[in-house]
Amino acid sequence: MNPAETPEITELIARLCDERDVAILAIEHDMHVVAGCSDRVVALDHGVKIAEGALTCRASALSVRLVSNLPADVSAPRGPRTGDGVMPAPGGSVMPAPDLAALRARFSSLSRDFVYLDAPGGTQTPDEVGAAVAEVYREASGNTGAPYATSRRLDELVDEARAASARFFGCAPEEIIFGANMTSLNFMLSRTLGRELRAGDEIVVTRLDHDGNVAPWLDLASDLGLRIRHADVHPDTTLDLAGLERQLGPRTKVVAFPWCANSTGTVVDARAVCDLAHEAGALAWVDAVQYAAHEPMDVRAIGADVVACSAYKFCGPHLGIAYGRRELLESWRPYKARPVPMEPVGHRFETGTLPYELLGGLLATFSYLDSLGGMARLAAWERELGERLLAGLPPGARLYGLPTMAGRVPVFLINFADVPSALLSEELAKLGFGVWSHGSYYALGLHDRIGWGEALRIGLAHYNSPDEIDRFNEALAGLVAAHAPASAAAAGQP
Repeated sequence: MNPAETPEITELIARLCDERDVAILAIEHDMHVVAGCSDRVVALDHGVKIAEGALTCRASALSVRLVSNLPADVSAPRGPRTGDGVMPAPGGSVMPAPDLAALRARFSSLSRDFVYLDAPGGTQTPDEVGAAVAEVYREASGNTGAPYATSRRLDELVDEARAASARFFGCAPEEIIFGANMTSLNFMLSRTLGRELRAGDEIVVTRLDHDGNVAPWLDLASDLGLRIRHADVHPDTTLDLAGLERQLGPRTKVVAFPWCANSTGTVVDARAVCDLAHEAGALAWVDAVQYAAHEPMDVRAIGADVVACSAYKFCGPHLGIAYGRRELLESWRPYKARPVPMEPVGHRFETGTLPYELLGGLLATFSYLDSLGGMARLAAWERELGERLLAGLPPGARLYGLPTMAGRVPVFLINFADVPSALLSEELAKLGFGVWSHGSYYALGLHDRIGWGEALRIGLAHYNSPDEIDRFNEALAGLVAAHAPASAAAAGQP
């Protein structure tokens, strides 16, 4: 939304800012409420637009939400510094950080004396999401398409879930496909595309990919006689775009890549990869599982053809969501039961009855994220948490990936030369910190390329606190110091 195109809203914003000393306003509206506007959130600082992003929940009417910046509400003073509850915003102003005490109170799991730093494997879920799942079972159990109240509630629920997911992705509701998870959706959609592929056609994957975006293509290649090409990475785990371009040719049909690496947090220039794919006449097929968990998405802006993610990575239920460009989906012949309707186009790829209760939970998830200011605001807060963690890592930590938060999300892969990562993970759990130790983290190509052996993966979410980060780094440093000499002696080192 351009505030200049809606002077009555801009005037209201300016007046409220002046009267209430409000730093940020979010304008929510349905596209039918304000003519000429689409569903957006606009952040303003005293009436001046400083950020804009897609809504993450359904808005039925125009509303104005105020985020107070009064001293009573924000303990840290406004200023250029970060690290104490304020975040830099575009234009040099400062956004207040999320109210951690209030948002953490919405999670029963966070009331226990345990620190969850395992977000890449799955985030904690706010109680309201579980309550929404239970409500669907109580109030709308059954199926769609019948002329009575519970069935009609399910019809409305599915429509609302498509609309909210479309705003989250930046696409049209009919382009949304629901499934079990990203991997299941990838197997189903790649198999559907396989109807059009021929022996000798080529698929390009990358060494950054989770195997959920590689194995479907390997299986399809085995069945159809396709050729799989692998795009390499630089030593810092960034994707080698020039190398990827050299893998493209006249038989390339798909370029499959992650928007963000699940292992190291490295972000890929998705628009650049999509452009290269299209220049070669291929489809751009994106695994957005980790990116969607940390950054706002706009699938049309990057030019993607297929994008898939899983809601349980961003505080939602165990549910997969995919976007497929409408023209592409309409050209495919789906695997489906014959009576299943062909419209909306995404629905023809949803096999069987949808998990309506999880769609209810998904709607609650989007509402939760929007209540905190949306993904852009949470991304800024997570970047600050990530910088804090990086700055406090113990001496001797080997970090795989980019050294700062530039070009990454807060997912960190580390190990120590003299201390087994599995031992650290077990000891940290005893101290109340949840982090994984694993080998490949399903990123088989990157694991082969970089060769880290086994490592700890530390993954932050917006509900983590600076105090948790500091305590974790302190505990990790203590364990490394306690175990390193014994490890060195056991290895026969002086």
